[in-house]
Amino acid sequence: MTVLADLSLDVEQVRRDFPILARQVHGKPLVYLDNAATSQTPRQVIETLDHYYRHYNANIHRGLHTLADEATAAFEQAREIVRNFTGAADRREIVFTRGTTEAINLVANSWGRCNLKPDDEILVSQLEHHSNIVPWQLLAEQLGFRIRMIPVDERGALDMAAYRGLFNERTRLVAVNHISNAFGTINPVKEMAAIAHEHGALILVDGAQAIPHEPVDVQAIDADFYAFSGHKVYGPTGVGALYGKAALLEAMPPWQGGGEMIKTVSFDAGTTYADIPHKFEAGTPPIANVIAMGRALEWVTDIGIARIGAWEQQLLAHANERLAEVEGLRILGTAPRKAGVISFVVEGAHAQDVGLLIDQLGVAIRTGNHCAQPLLHHFGVDATCRASFAAYNTREEIDTFVEALQRVVTMVR
Repeated sequence: MTVLADLSLDVEQVRRDFPILARQVHGKPLVYLDNAATSQTPRQVIETLDHYYRHYNANIHRGLHTLADEATAAFEQAREIVRNFTGAADRREIVFTRGTTEAINLVANSWGRCNLKPDDEILVSQLEHHSNIVPWQLLAEQLGFRIRMIPVDERGALDMAAYRGLFNERTRLVAVNHISNAFGTINPVKEMAAIAHEHGALILVDGAQAIPHEPVDVQAIDADFYAFSGHKVYGPTGVGALYGKAALLEAMPPWQGGGEMIKTVSFDAGTTYADIPHKFEAGTPPIANVIAMGRALEWVTDIGIARIGAWEQQLLAHANERLAEVEGLRILGTAPRKAGVISFVVEGAHAQDVGLLIDQLGVAIRTGNHCAQPLLHHFGVDATCRASFAAYNTREEIDTFVEALQRVVTMVR
């Protein structure tokens, strides 16, 4: 994607696209800082969903009538939008899924089941979301291969020397997130892919947190698989995509069976499968949500992903500066390259208490283990508070958040 020379962002104009930001919570203006869990949705995406159901709601690929043609065209146009947004070479390399979790499960149960043997090993980073740990654990229990962990240092950055040292002749796959949802650590996935390929291994990248924040080019990364979710990037929930290199997808068997993913079905001659990507898209997909996700990616492109990322870095710097004023606050995850995510604990205050009380002041943050229990336990905590930023957040909102946090901390200590 083109990097914009002018990285300034008109945040007030951006905010006008989000109706929910006009809402009040407990009589206070909403300050939404839970974007790593789910971003809010611009009116353009909401209107796309509404337009689909009002004007051309129909099943795709199979019907010959006008509505089916229009729905199919919009659905496949969304595939082309995803291809362009991720830098994939071929639209056949884009498989629509219910999100990052299903995409990883697809790879595990299709590629993994066919290619991993009892003596094999895969490398999974300590930074991972449970969705890039548990599918591999389930498969390892059945197939008997070994999972080896890529450790982090005291800053929450991957130990790259240790990573290199984990490879051997049995290593088949690396599973790593592009950006940590818990700490915001930006991983050197291009370098990691090169190292994996030097050893004959593949790499699967969980891109759920990267897609909304920085330009992604799967070919430049040389990712074998790359997964993301629509609801992290201003789109609807329940939809996402998996990028896979065409040669890998063509060699992989279907994961789920049903309509759409077949060419022929016979009790006598068996079943033949559709070409990629359709052999991985069994049944009726979330058609409206796929189309709306495409519109969300267009919205991001119109604003400029580089602009969004640059603005979020300004917000991150401002938040770090303001949070230093809060007595007893400790930030977990201080890697030199971070996205707009801050995970923290406050001495003498339980994360859940902080989250519940700060909500009373109109501020939405996330508390808990962020589906990253191994990482948090490594740092000696069971839960943190997490503030995460998006294109529509402002410095003033961060100031409101910190002032609310200071009030809450005084109450719970």
